Amino acid sequence: MSACFAGRHLYLCTPDRPDLEAFVAAAVAGGVDVVQLRDKHLEARQVLARGQVLQRLCRDLGVPFVLNDRPDLALEIGADGVHVGQDDAPPALVRRVLGPDVVVGLSTHGPSDLAGASGQPVDYLSAGPVVPTPTKPGRPGTGEDYVRQAVEETDVPVFVTGGVTPERVAPLAALGVRHFVVVRWVTEADDPRAASAALRQAIDRALGA
Repeated sequence: MSACFAGRHLYLCTPDRPDLEAFVAAAVAGGVDVVQLRDKHLEARQVLARGQVLQRLCRDLGVPFVLNDRPDLALEIGADGVHVGQDDAPPALVRRVLGPDVVVGLSTHGPSDLAGASGQPVDYLSAGPVVPTPTKPGRPGTGEDYVRQAVEETDVPVFVTGGVTPERVAPLAALGVRHFVVVRWVTEADDPRAASAALRQAIDRALGA
C-alpha cells in the first residue's frame, strides 16, 4: 500500500463539521487526494456515523479515507486506513486488527520516533509539525532538519505536517518533501475548493508535475 500513497501529495486532515460532505467534496475537487477524519471530541458512535459518511463519499470520489486513532472503528467503517500517534495503538497491533490491505500511518515528531518506526508495518509516516500549530497545542515545531532527516532515512512516503501553505511548499520541497498534510489552510477557508487548488498548484509546480 505504500506505493499507492507514493503517488498522493495533498492529504487533508479535517475535524467533523456540519457541512462535512460538501466541504470534503470541494476539497477533493480542488486537488486533495487523501482525506483523514480527526476529531478528538467525538464519541465512538459519532465517529462511526461521520466516518461512514466520509468512507462512502471518498470511495465515490476515488480517494483514500483514513480514520484517526481508532483501528476498531476503522474496521467497522471499512476505512482505507488508520493513522495512529506515538501514544496510540502500536502499528503492529493495528496491522493485526486490520490485516495486510489497509493503510497504516504513524506520526513522528523527532529522531527517536523515527528510529522507533524502523521496521514497523507502516505504509507512510508523518513528520512534524515543522512549525508550531494550533492543531497540535503544546507541541513545539520540529524544524526543517528533522523533516529532511525523515525524508532521507525512510523508505515509505513521508507527509510533512504543520503550517502547510502555498508559500511554504517550495521551501519544504527543497528539503525533499513530496507529500503534504493540510489542516487550517483548507478547513478555515471561505472557499475550500479554491484553497485546495492553490495549494495543489503550488505542490505541482514545486514537484515539477
